[in-house]
Amino acid sequence: MDGRSDGPMTIMVRRIQPDQAHVLRSVRLAALADRPEAFGSTHEREVAFSDELWAARAVESSSGDASATFLAWKDRTPVGIVAGVRDGDLVELVSMWTGPEARRRGVGRRLVDAVVGWAGASGATRVELWVTHGNDAAQRLYAAAGFTVTGDHQPLASDPCKDEVRMVRPVTRERAT
Repeated sequence: MDGRSDGPMTIMVRRIQPDQAHVLRSVRLAALADRPEAFGSTHEREVAFSDELWAARAVESSSGDASATFLAWKDRTPVGIVAGVRDGDLVELVSMWTGPEARRRGVGRRLVDAVVGWAGASGATRVELWVTHGNDAAQRLYAAAGFTVTGDHQPLASDPCKDEVRMVRPVTRERAT
C-alpha cells in the first residue's frame, strides 16, 4: 500500500522544542539521505556534526525572531521539517522536506505556512527561498503558496553542476514595529 488510501492524515506542525536536538538530527539526516539533490548541504557533511551543534541548533530555532524550525508530526513520528532564518525584513525559507509517507497530503503546504506565519509575526515583509531547478513538485508547492520566480539563479552548493532558482513572497506584518 502506498499510504494514500488509508484515510486522512492527522498532522501537527509545531515549532521545535529546545530538547529536541535528537529529532532535529534524525529528520535532517533523513532529508539529506532521501533527496540529496534538493539541499545545499550533504548527508556526509552533517552526519559528522557534534551533538553539541545539533543541541545549539534546536535551542536557537525554538524561540525568538532570528530563526525558527518547524516539524510536522504524524502521531509521535516526525514526517517533515522546514526552517526560516531572518535577515532584517527578509526571512529565508530553508531545509524544506516531507517524508515520502507524507507527500501530496498537504504537509508541505502546512510547513511553508508555518514559516510564512512566523515571518509575519516577527515583522518580516517577505519570505524568499532557493529551489533546485528541475524540482518541479517543490516549485509547484511554493507557487501555490504565493511564491513567484524572481529570475535569479545560482549554483547548488552541494552540486555546482545543478542550479537553484530564487522565489519570493510578500508577507503581511502581524505586529507593530
